[in-house]
Formats: sequence, C-alpha cells, structure tokens
Amino acid sequence: MRVLLIDGHPDQGRLSAHLLDHYQQALPAGTSIDRLAIRDLDFNPDLSRGYENVPPLEPALEDALAKIEACDHLVLAFPLWWGAEPAGMKGFWDRILLPRRAFRYHQNDPFWDRLLKGRSADVLVTMDTPPPYLRLAYFDPIGWRYRRQVLGFVGFRPIRMAYFGMVRRGGVERNLSRWQARITSLAEGAVKLKRGKKIWT
Repeated sequence: MRVLLIDGHPDQGRLSAHLLDHYQQALPAGTSIDRLAIRDLDFNPDLSRGYENVPPLEPALEDALAKIEACDHLVLAFPLWWGAEPAGMKGFWDRILLPRRAFRYHQNDPFWDRLLKGRSADVLVTMDTPPPYLRLAYFDPIGWRYRRQVLGFVGFRPIRMAYFGMVRRGGVERNLSRWQARITSLAEGAVKLKRGKKIWT
C-alpha cells in the first residue's frame, strides 16, 4: 500500500505535523510512504483566470499531483480556520483538481467521471471548536465539503473525517494521548480499508 501524507498547516512544527508523524509511525512495516507540506511548495494559488484558461502546473504541483495519482490512501492534516482549511491549502486544491486530470464532465448529462476513484482518505482537522459543537451547531461544513465537494467529488472513498479539539486552553496537553490512540486506530484501519473491509471511525 502506498500512503501520501499532506501537511496543510502554513507553519512548521504544529499539531498537524505531530499528528502526521504519529500516523506515519503507526503504519505497518512495508508501507510505501510519501509526504509533503503545502507550505514548502512553490506555486501560485490564485486561479484568477478560472478553469477555462488554466495555467500550466508548476513543477511542485505536477509532482504533488503525481503523488496523489500514485497513492492508495491519502492523509491530510490542517487546522480549521473560519470553517475551512487555510488559504494555501484551498489554493492547492483549486490548482490541482483539474478537469481531465481529477474529474471529467459528461457531454450529454449533468454528471461526471471521478478520475481519482479507487483511493481512500483520512482528513485530520485540528480546531479550537469542540467537535460536538461543530456537528450540532454548524452541521459539520468541513466534513460535508470534503466528502462531497472536494475529495469525494473526484472519487475518493471512503473519506474518514477525524476532529481534534479544542486545542487551546490546555486542550492538547489533556487530550494528546487519546488523540494519538485515535490516530493509531486510523492508521491501522487504513490497511483494512484497502483490503476491502469497511472501517468507520
């Protein structure tokens, strides 16, 4: 199994990176692992000309897309800012989830082909919001987007959302061991996902 881990935090050494470190360590021996941080990629996140006039991918984005196409399982980690991922990560998706590379609309109906199907994903989201409040008060907008309008749109399935919060006011210190156990469970479950067993966590 080939796993790609993507750090979407714009800063180094944050909780997102730590969770990815733990996930990587929990993967079984023999797993092929690639890893990248969006903050290290040299690209223009602004798709100001839209999808009708898409600029060529910078080498860093071409390499990142090739890694996504080559992986069996994708792991993302990022903080929740204003209900979404950081701007750099949003720009990353704008630039690489391209027509004819990630999806293809049909000519004679409103549907589309999901060109990245056959891959699964874990999305690790750190937040100041308590996860139950995110679901009950805000109806989990980030989970809805990633399952239906981002990764799900291009074929990833299943997509397991894992929320880690609240991180402020000592939340990390109180909960880190429990969060690490959750990460271990996700990493071990990823192997079972690729063997055709549905693991929902």
